[in-house]
Amino acid sequence: MKAKADSHGPTLTAFAPVAFSNSTLLILGSMPGAVSLQAQEYYAHPRNAFWYIMQALFGTRPAPESYDEKLALLQQAGVALWDVLAQCKRPGSLDADIDRQTAVCNNFADFLIRHPRINKIAFNGRAAEQLFRKNALPDLGIAETISLVSLPSTSPAMATLNKMQKADIWRERLLQDHEQQ
Repeated sequence: MKAKADSHGPTLTAFAPVAFSNSTLLILGSMPGAVSLQAQEYYAHPRNAFWYIMQALFGTRPAPESYDEKLALLQQAGVALWDVLAQCKRPGSLDADIDRQTAVCNNFADFLIRHPRINKIAFNGRAAEQLFRKNALPDLGIAETISLVSLPSTSPAMATLNKMQKADIWRERLLQDHEQQ
């Protein structure tokens, strides 16, 4: 994490994508939260429901515990992870606090060329979707080839649904089409 403090918070730098040659689904967040940035792992906050949902959708028992085991679960399922933003300023971890004037989008055109099997992009929360649609989608020309799926955020800040309800919605919107590929 790179950080320079000012009135809009530190400048945050996101992670490289996690993607595999068999990836057909790309799940996008907005920008990693403080706990994830500190741990240098996607979805490291213990109350974030992301890994619970991945286990519920794609896992077997026992549930993966280490980060490497979690990434292996994604590889087995053909799931790639990334964030919409490469950099931004944000005090704290809330998407609502992202300074949109400082947002720098990741290079999705290059990513999609390197990962041609991606045929679905799913948004982990509304902020990720809004940032992608505004900052990346207009230049991509993917409307015919890649479907876009809105999902409830796995963040503990999105508390109107519990993790089981979130998993049910993710399953309903993702799994049927994903299993057919």
